[in-house]
Parts: sequence; C-alpha cells; structure tokens
Amino acid sequence: MKLWTGRFTKEISGFADAWAASIEVDQALYREDILGSQAHCRMLARAGILTEEDADLILVGLSEILADIEGGKIEFQVETEDIHMSIEHLLTERIGEAGKRLHTARSRNDQVATDIRLWLKEDILSSITLIKGLCKTLVTLAAQHTETVMPGYTHLQHAQPVSFAFHLLAYNQMFTRDAERLWDCYGRTDRLPLGAGALAGTDYDTDRQFLAEELEFAGVCPNAMDAVSDRDFVIEYISAASICMMHLSRFCEELILWSSSEFSFIEMDDAYSTGSSIMPQKKNPDMAELIRGKTGRVYGDLIAILTIMKGLPLAYNKDMQEDKLPLFDASETLKSALTVFNEMIKTMTVKKEAMAAAAKTGFMNATDAADYLVKKGVPFRECHEIVGKLVLHCLGKGVAIEDLPIEELKTFSDKFDEDVYEKLTPLACMNAKQSEGGTSVLRVVEQIEKLKD
Repeated sequence: MKLWTGRFTKEISGFADAWAASIEVDQALYREDILGSQAHCRMLARAGILTEEDADLILVGLSEILADIEGGKIEFQVETEDIHMSIEHLLTERIGEAGKRLHTARSRNDQVATDIRLWLKEDILSSITLIKGLCKTLVTLAAQHTETVMPGYTHLQHAQPVSFAFHLLAYNQMFTRDAERLWDCYGRTDRLPLGAGALAGTDYDTDRQFLAEELEFAGVCPNAMDAVSDRDFVIEYISAASICMMHLSRFCEELILWSSSEFSFIEMDDAYSTGSSIMPQKKNPDMAELIRGKTGRVYGDLIAILTIMKGLPLAYNKDMQEDKLPLFDASETLKSALTVFNEMIKTMTVKKEAMAAAAKTGFMNATDAADYLVKKGVPFRECHEIVGKLVLHCLGKGVAIEDLPIEELKTFSDKFDEDVYEKLTPLACMNAKQSEGGTSVLRVVEQIEKLKD
C-alpha cells in the first residue's frame, strides 16, 4: 500500500505506477538515505519529538536494513516507488508503529536532495583523486622527456620545436583546473537541505545545525524553498565532468594521430589496443577513440539536466526525479575514462627518434632565424619578411634553412653569420625559450619541480 493514499479514492494505474517509479535508479542512494534517516532520527529524539525508545528501535532497524541490503538480502519492489519509500516500508514492516514516526518534520523533497548531496560529495572526492593520479602520471612521464624534442603545432601545422615534457605539462594544467573546478563544486554541494520540509520549513522545533554536524556538512541551505528545488550542484558537477572529458578527448585525439603511421610518435600497449576482424596487420587505438566518443555522452548528460531544469517553477516538481540518471551516468563515464586513460598513457611507448626527426622538418626554426636577426639589431617586422622570403627560397630548392651555405644566407641579410647554424637546431630553438612557462629544459624542469611540490 502506498504511504500517501489517504486523499485518493482509487489506486493508481499499474502502468503509470511502474512508469513513474524511480527505484531502479535511485536505489543506488540506499546508503545515503539510511545515513540521513539515522541522523534525522537522532535529531528528533534530541528535540523530544521522538521518544528514546522509538529512536532506538528506528536506529537499530535502519542499521539492520543497511546490512541486509549490502548482504544482497533485499530486492526492491517497484510498488514502493523510490528508495525513500522502500526503506520506510521495510522499517515499518520490521519494527511496527515506530517506523511510521520517522518521517515527522521532513519530506521526500528535502530527503532526496540530502541523499544526492551526500552521494555527490563522496563522488567528487573520488573524481578528484583520479585526476590527481593522472596528473602524477603526467609529471612522472614529463620528467623522463625534458629533452625529447617534438614539433609543436598551431592549426595542426608545424610551428616551433617543443619538448614532449612541455606538451604533457600543458595537459597537466588542464586537468589541474578540472580538479579545482570539482573542488569548487564540492564547496557548493556541501550544504544540507534536510529540515527544509516540502518547501517551507517545518512546524517542529528542529535543529538543522545538529543534522549538518551529524552528516558532516559545512552548513545548511539557508532558504527552505531553494533547498528542495536547487539542482545547481548537479548541473555544476556534470559541467565540470564535461570539461574534463573534453580535455581527455583532446588528448586522445592527439594520441590517435600520433599512433598513426603518418606520425608514428607513440605506440599504444597491446593491453589498450584492439585488432581488426579482417585486416591482420591492424593495431587500433580503440580505448582512446572510446574516450573521445564517450565525451559526447557526458555532454548529453549535461544538456539533459539543463533541459530538465530550465522551465521548472519553484519548488519541487516530479521532473526533478530525472536528475539522477544523467548524474550517475556522467560520474561513471568520467571515472572510468580517467582510469583507462591513466593506465593507457602509463604503458604507451614514446618514439623519441620519430619525434626528433619530425622536429627537423617544416621550417620550425624560422621564428628563431628571425629572432637571430632581431638580436643583430634588425626590427622584427623586417626580420619576419626576410625570413619569409628565405623560407620561400628554400621551398623552391627543397632544402632547410640550415642547409644553405652562409654566403647564400647573406644574400637575404648581411647580419647572418656562422653562429646562426648553432641557433637553428631543434634543441637550440627549444632551449632558447627561456621565458617563464616556456619550453626550455630549464623552465620545464622548474614546472615539474613545482608540480611535484
């Protein structure tokens, strides 16, 4: 029997009942729901709203239900609608009349909001831990490749030589920001809705600060109506997850390119690759491709929750029952992607020679040739034009700038001298970038040491 049937003259349609039930999804919140109920019970007893005898029965009953759920002894039924009604129904079956008193001074509206926030707080910390693990991998890998020269790109065209370490640390910065965003989200999630009631507070002399301390929240939601109708923290989490997935996807796109024959900068480990059902030579970077693909899935979760919330009047509406599916999906997708990605890059092979060879092509030392002339007193805009003509000349001859004899270089500017050749090697070009945050070995090592600290 439903716990809300007093006002109704007939039973809900069986199809509508099953269609509206959320137990298949929100049963994942059983632990949080029981912890919240136990704290609520202790608060009611402390306020004299429940007798100590009833409170003891409720607390023991809830503990036993928790143990039975975790022991696989309970199978939830769709007839009980959701996790809140399911646990209350089980409790009342076991301890009788006292179980019916637990719901005093609360509503499912503040109950579900509390459950989600409790769950999400733990999940955010798990996500941050995985990101920190990935950042550690990137820093460890970067420390091994401070002198591994590779092409840096803009527009996917050869731009300037950089170190592989420098490239890795750029992604490290992205993931660091992801962790910061999640931590900011944690702060806004760390507010307790319980005690807000359906939307307006309660008639009872309750102690919400006590509840916050019991459930380890930093404080309470200050407005009861906002407490039950707010899902900003869910939106914010999925938004942060979407940005993190975008960073993973960008990295995966590069790994996919780099593992192709045209680049051959890296090779994925067999444990994170697949083959072809028809072409025996194939080794496909499927894990990277799947992460790239699953990014769209998390974006879909974000659009779903934004669309669910966009037209809702205050306070609670049944539409909000749909908040958990995108939240749970985004969380699981993000955490699994971070786990696979971390192991994938730990085990990949970096082909230093191929990177170094690529860094010698595409006139990536052209800017350094221009800077060479700047240091000889020529204005930069003139240097840019001189070297542009020099590159055009080399393209016509099919040679690199450093392949031209000094006499030929001097026909473009008499400021060129023999020392120009030592300035135009990929390693020299890379190490010339001495500005803070640059790609020189010195600056990259500085970045690594700061990150280690």
